Amino acid sequence: MNILFIMYDQLRFDYLSCAGHPHLHTPNFDRLAEMGVRFSEAYVQSPICGASRMSFYTGRYASSHGAQWNGFPLRVGEVTLGDHLRKLGMDSWLLGKTHMKVDAEGMTRLGLSPDTVIGARQSECGFDAFIRDDGLWGAGPDGFYDSKRSPYNEYLKSKGYDGDNPWADYANAGVDADGNMASGWMFMNADKQANIREEDSETPWLTSETIRFLDQAEGNWLAHVSFIKPHWPYIVPAPYHDMFGPNSVPAARRHATERTDPHPVYGAFMNNKIAQAFQRDEVREKVIPAYMGLIKQCDDQLGRLLDHLEATGRMEDTMIVVTSDHGDYLGDHWLGEKDLFHEPSVKIPLIIYDPRREADATRGTTCDALVESIDLAATFVEAGGGKVPGHIIEGRSLMPWLNGETPDEWRDFVISEYDYSVTPMRIALGVSADDARLFMVYDGRHKLIHAEGGFRPMLFDTLTDPDEFHDLGGQPGHEEVLAELYEKLSRWGRRNAQRVTRSDDDIEAMRGASARKGILPFLVDGSEVPEELTVKYRGPARQVHLQTEQDGHD
Repeated sequence: MNILFIMYDQLRFDYLSCAGHPHLHTPNFDRLAEMGVRFSEAYVQSPICGASRMSFYTGRYASSHGAQWNGFPLRVGEVTLGDHLRKLGMDSWLLGKTHMKVDAEGMTRLGLSPDTVIGARQSECGFDAFIRDDGLWGAGPDGFYDSKRSPYNEYLKSKGYDGDNPWADYANAGVDADGNMASGWMFMNADKQANIREEDSETPWLTSETIRFLDQAEGNWLAHVSFIKPHWPYIVPAPYHDMFGPNSVPAARRHATERTDPHPVYGAFMNNKIAQAFQRDEVREKVIPAYMGLIKQCDDQLGRLLDHLEATGRMEDTMIVVTSDHGDYLGDHWLGEKDLFHEPSVKIPLIIYDPRREADATRGTTCDALVESIDLAATFVEAGGGKVPGHIIEGRSLMPWLNGETPDEWRDFVISEYDYSVTPMRIALGVSADDARLFMVYDGRHKLIHAEGGFRPMLFDTLTDPDEFHDLGGQPGHEEVLAELYEKLSRWGRRNAQRVTRSDDDIEAMRGASARKGILPFLVDGSEVPEELTVKYRGPARQVHLQTEQDGHD
């Protein structure tokens, strides 16, 4: 079986019609949900692009793989999806974005060149790159944000779009009333149509590349198709730019009480630039219709992809997974972007279609089990016919849920982490880089957010306060719940996360092996062990050295 692993960047869990959005109709996401299982309680291991993706690709928590923020390299030697799947005879391909930073120092130390197969895979999160484009081709006084060559920019140039950076000049900019460039970097331009033919914009381009991949793919494979949209810049080509207007913008989920003596970390994030922008209604009324238009375009292109799979018969042998690396606050909780642990940020859409008959009983269903993004790595290994290496992959396979089975002892809480050491909020709070870390523990009802640095915890009861407006962490009467959640965090913190070179099976096989190879310490008279273990150490003593010495005297 093949696996088509599709990721949309910054797609909120509730901006799909199958998840209940009141205005945005997404028939193709819904179509996939009808074919498979929609997981309604799926959470990322870090609500920031790079760290989240590294958890998807390794099946490990952010503090296990160490790449805990954008631009933190994934260390050389970290085992990834590609490593696991190649053992099972499956190729592992990348199309689009990874947001991965290569461990150049580690590669130099080990003598790995990026132009070798091993070096290239170390540089691409373990994937073989069919076409990589991380999708943020900003350019300023000091040059490009990303110095790599952009295949998408080269494509635009081949289509006649001029300049060094048509990504910025055309795909992510409109035209104002005076004929000037209206850059998508400015929120007030979000309602303008992008200055590009729709078929040449980013989402159709990567969809075409995916179809090109499918048409030439041989053998068994996983293809990670990673779209940059609906991530900012929030601007979309016609006809999607005016499909939605201010009347389609839901009221912001925020409450005045959230700004009354907030937790210091939360207060620092509410005061940052992106949050202050999204606290303005005119920004939300410009951005959110564009965000919805980007999602509508993603849905149409997903339909194009599903149609191609059906027409070519690949739907019968291809598992399809649709998800996101994190959400988008869009002004909820007085915040923009992602970063913290309210549901709009840390919770993600997850839909899995498995073509095999074992999954027939669950088609069109919703599963409300607590799921972590690292579970996909385990799922892919099992779907590929392998045994999940639990000493490396920290997630759990979702295959039982897909097959209508309830796994034994499924998790009773999920974990997410956030390292904000490189952000202005750390400076504003006056904490050290080591202490600029947050941990979320959520048990399906209560959500604890622990902040290093001597801060009090945050606590939300999502049963009585589903919008997470009221922080109970500093109020009396919640000591028992806090203690229970801290015990869960402590249990998670004691996990055996770094013994990755020996599995439990290896350890069992090693027990007693040294005795069978003659290492027999601490015996009193040898009767404590089977005779076969001491056979090499019993029998007449040989005196060859004495005979040799006697011969010398003679």
